[in-house]
Formats: sequence, structure tokens, C-alpha cells
Amino acid sequence: MQTIETDVAIIGAGPAGLLLSHLLGREGVHSVVVERRSRAYVESRIRAGILESAVVDLLDEVGLGARLRDEAFLHKGIYLQWPGERHHLDFVELVGRGVFLYGQSELQLDLARARDEQGQALYYEAADVTLHDLDAEAPSVTFLDAGGEPVTLRARAVAGCDGKHGPSRQALLAAAGTTYRRDYPFAWLGILAQVAPSTDELIYAWHPDGFALHSMRSPTVSRLYLQVDLDTDLEAWSDEQIWDALAVRLGAGQGDWSLERGPVLDRAVLPFASFVVAPMRHGRLFLAGDAAHTVPPTGAKGLNLAVADVALLGPALVAWLRDGDRGLADAYSDTALRRVWRSTHFSWWMTTMLHRVGDDFDAQLQRTQLAMTTSSPAHAAALAESYAGLPIGF
Repeated sequence: MQTIETDVAIIGAGPAGLLLSHLLGREGVHSVVVERRSRAYVESRIRAGILESAVVDLLDEVGLGARLRDEAFLHKGIYLQWPGERHHLDFVELVGRGVFLYGQSELQLDLARARDEQGQALYYEAADVTLHDLDAEAPSVTFLDAGGEPVTLRARAVAGCDGKHGPSRQALLAAAGTTYRRDYPFAWLGILAQVAPSTDELIYAWHPDGFALHSMRSPTVSRLYLQVDLDTDLEAWSDEQIWDALAVRLGAGQGDWSLERGPVLDRAVLPFASFVVAPMRHGRLFLAGDAAHTVPPTGAKGLNLAVADVALLGPALVAWLRDGDRGLADAYSDTALRRVWRSTHFSWWMTTMLHRVGDDFDAQLQRTQLAMTTSSPAHAAALAESYAGLPIGF
């Protein structure tokens, strides 16, 4: 059995885990990252693509923003739409900042390369990851490496950045903590298509048939979604049926706008929920990202929340483990949860405003809310402020 001493054992090599490792390494705090998936799998996952301005500023500050600044697309706002109406909300005009379109897979590559340059240890394809003695002075993490050999990490703190299905969330809930959950009675049917985007900025569309979203990943690849039932059989939808439904809900032919079609590269049905774990710390275990909270994708908050958590957790661990000041670490959960709940509310609000639930009373309320949001500068600014992102330390 191999035993390794480190300052922080980080569970999960997604953006939260790798960014935390990078922040710690810059300040001389050693970490080891453990990931159950392969590197190729982690780097190829198609996930979120919207980054808040404050997140991009943070990546710049820590030396990770060069390629992002060269290749990302600055979006100044979004379109809100319902039958017969389409309105552009200009975030820059409303609140002075926009968002950046940069796929999570691209950010993952940037983070992995930075970690390679730092030369700190990272174990992919780890099995049987288990957390021990989280209340003790020296917690540990045990696992089997890719070759099946047992490894023990002896650490001073453990950071759970391993998502909602990882062992970190379960370890915290087994010891302490409360879960807050809201399930939604619908899902998204999402496609990735080899076709140039039909729009310059994202379109969020309310429609009697259900919500639709036109997003994008690059100048040649589009990402689109349809609201569907939770029990939808993906095989029951042909590519043509998906494109036809998108055309109807997105108002193709409305004004001078049309929906371009192309080969479907990937498709999936995506159920979602709001889920928050509180507190986000137990003993020497700290949760960050999806391990602590998940939100509906409607508000584009998941990846941004993960980065915001790590932006708080990194300095807190440095102050505690390097400088002996545990004030930020003790405050971490309460500080992070302020932003988590604000973003959870915004994601819930966007979701309930835009998705049909089969109730005509709710439908009239939704249309009234959309009309107010697009006609009132105050309401538009409130949406823009939350979508473009609050300060990291909120």
C-alpha cells in the first residue's frame, strides 16, 4: 500500500477540483487530486458554456484566462421570446457587464494543462474512494489507483469537488447536514448539432407546447433544448421531429429569423432538480460545486457557482493551513451559501417563468411576467444582474 502525505486531498478533477488545486499550488499549499473517471472522459464532457464576467476576471488573475480571452465569445445579453414577441435584453446596457461563451470542456483543458505544469499528483480512474476521520486532525482518503493498487492520502483537509453522485456529499450527509430539494416535473431533450448558430445570442422561448432554448458551442456547433416529459423515450423522437418542434417553439419564420438545421451529433434527455446541502462543511471536509448544490441549467449558474465556491475555499485553506488563521475556513459555508441560495432562487425563477406545466392560470402569469421583464427597465436589470453574475464574494 502506498501512503502519501499532502495538505489537501481533493476529490474530483472537474473544473472545481482542478481550479482549487491551481489556487492552492500558487500559494505553496500542496494537494493531490483523485478522480474516478479517466482523463479523456473528464476532458470530453459536454457541459455548461456560459461564464460570468467575475469568473473570467478571476481566471485572468490566476493566469488561466489567456486562451479564454482569445477564443471566447462575449455575449451582451439574451433574447426572451413568446409567440408573437421577441425582446433583447442588453446586459451591458442594463448592468455594465455581459457573459462569455466558452465551453466547460475548453476550460477543463486549460485547467488540466496548468496542473500538468505545476507537476502536482493527480490520480485518474480511482476506484473505491472512501473518506475517513473527517473530525480528526489528520483525515485520510483511501482508494485503488488505475492499476488496482491501494493508496492512502493523509491530509490536513479534504475538499469534496466530486459532484452530486460522489462520496463527499454522502460522507457529509452521513455525519451532519440538511438537504433542501426541489424536483421539477419536466426534463430537457438536448441536442448538439453540426450547424452554425441561427442567432447571435441565446434565445429563451416560452411556448404553449413547452420551453425551448437556442444556445451554441462554437461558430459551427449549436446546442438546442426542448422541454419534454420526464418519462420521454429518446428513441421516440427522430431528428426531424426534434428540429420541427424547435422551429415551432423558437418561432422560425417570425420576422426575418429562421432556424438552420444540421446533423445531430449527440442527444440526451436531461431531468433536473434544485438541491442544496447545508452546511457545506463538516470537520475537515469542505464541499464545493455540484457536491454541495445543483441548480436547473436555465439560469446558467452551475459552473459559475462551482468557481465561486473555490474562489472562497482556496484562500480559506491557504490562510488556515499555511498561516494558521482559520477564520475564513470557519466562515466558508455561511459565506458560500449566501451566493448559492441567491443563484438557486434565480435558477428557480427562470425555470418557473419559462416552462409550461399544463396549467392555463400559470401560463397567463408567465406571460405577464415575461411582458413585465421585457418592458420594465427595473425588472430587466434584475434579471441581467443575476444572469451576468454577482461579485464572487457576494
